[in-house]
Amino acid sequence: MQHEKILLLTGSLGDGHIQAANAIMEAAKLRCPEVEIVSVDFMEWVHPQLHVVGQFCYLQWVKNLPSMYGYFYRKTRSDNKWSTLFKKIRSFRTYRMMELLRSVQPTRVVSTFPGAAAAMSFLRSTGLTDVPTATVITDYTDHSYWIHPFTDRYLVGADHVKDALLNYGVPSSQIEVTGIPIRQSFSRSYDRGELLKKYGLNPDKSVVLVMGGGCGLIGKSMLSQLQSGNLTEKVQFVVVCGRNKKLQMSLEEELLRMGDAEFDLRNFRITGYVNEVHELMALSDLIVTKPGGLTVSEALSLELPMLLFKPLPGQEQDNAAFLVGAGAALEASNESELTSFLQQVLANDSHLNRMKEAAQLISRKHSAATAFEAIMGMENPYIPTRKIDFPFVVAANT
Repeated sequence: MQHEKILLLTGSLGDGHIQAANAIMEAAKLRCPEVEIVSVDFMEWVHPQLHVVGQFCYLQWVKNLPSMYGYFYRKTRSDNKWSTLFKKIRSFRTYRMMELLRSVQPTRVVSTFPGAAAAMSFLRSTGLTDVPTATVITDYTDHSYWIHPFTDRYLVGADHVKDALLNYGVPSSQIEVTGIPIRQSFSRSYDRGELLKKYGLNPDKSVVLVMGGGCGLIGKSMLSQLQSGNLTEKVQFVVVCGRNKKLQMSLEEELLRMGDAEFDLRNFRITGYVNEVHELMALSDLIVTKPGGLTVSEALSLELPMLLFKPLPGQEQDNAAFLVGAGAALEASNESELTSFLQQVLANDSHLNRMKEAAQLISRKHSAATAFEAIMGMENPYIPTRKIDFPFVVAANT
């Protein structure tokens, strides 16, 4: 029997692509420890000198020019002249990809990053490899940059995403609704009282978890708004800044300033990147967050009601629309609306309970295991009968 080896291609534009890959890796080790897993950051591999610059530019783009990002996202969403032009621009070097495949010798390749999915489809189209490939879409939406003709299997988060892929002409047999892969720690049950004690939180007050994703995109103006809303009389906040150390320091300074004005600092905990997010979610009554695909999937699995704050144009708005439509979340477009929603929801247990029930209905607690099974099920990969013309623009050093 052939030794199975899976190459996971991910990307470091945000944490979601990497976290999905990690969840699949964890599921593989638990279910089939004999299967070898190799995880590679696609951007770092194909552009070892430029990937950090690319990360910075992308983050600045979505933070400072969100409307432009949203415009480009909408223009390239479906198959049209814009998306076709976008797909013709090859952002990788062929020899680097072939070097990776020769080095790893995978029996299957899984992409959790759209650029990697494009690269594998190109290599398949030119006959440079015939390794079965799967793509994991890490948001509750569709976009043309995920869809490529030589992909054998698509793993999607919800039924409406499958329906969208069918409209692109992807055969139903190539689409599996697995849920967005999340780690097993988000599927377990926890003793909330023990967790409150562990983190030194007041069991008589509601807990609101505030997260801005791995890059900490929630600003300090929120603290002043929460102060003015007098929410801290009955609520305590845990604010996770992710890897944004500058934001963490700024929020800590803001808290000290507000403390001088007789603001109760005990009601706020500021932290950077944490590995035990599942524990913080499990002890919380509500999460205020940006609607990234992985974060909201984790919250759904723990049946944690969500208040979505200023979703970015593009996939975040699509994620928000799905969750609000399902009843598992509310969406606030500004700080004042955020405070108003917090006051309404936290004062109404029945509202919170309805949101929890809605989250339970659409959550997929074992998504990573289901995704791994779908990957291993690619025994007879689909191969187009006609080689599709894929006239990518050839960059230097290809």
